[in-house]
Amino acid sequence: NQNRQNYNQGSNQGRDHTSARSGSQRFPKRDAIIDLSKYENKSIHVKFTGGRQITGILKGYDQLMNLVLDNVVEQLSDPDDANIPSGKERKLGLVVVRGPLLQSIYPEDGTEIIENPFL
Repeated sequence: NQNRQNYNQGSNQGRDHTSARSGSQRFPKRDAIIDLSKYENKSIHVKFTGGRQITGILKGYDQLMNLVLDNVVEQLSDPDDANIPSGKERKLGLVVVRGPLLQSIYPEDGTEIIENPFL
């Protein structure tokens, strides 16, 4: 009995039951960088790091800027230069966009493409 008691006491040594994994530590909730609520169910244009661009209807988002878009169309670029649009499009449908890949987001309404005055 004495050995069993010592064994049970020793089995818990080195374990910290108040660690962050146990959920005892609480961190303040982060708010989103920008308020996307005004763009819900509206068409937005999204640019990714790496050059890809899509347009779709914003259906949902979270505080990490992950997006859910519907009726998504990707604007394809020139294979040799990602900054030059090819004029071709590809329909993707429902898409989940990871927040860390976002470069810019803007609404489709009220925007227009202009020539670059610096070229």
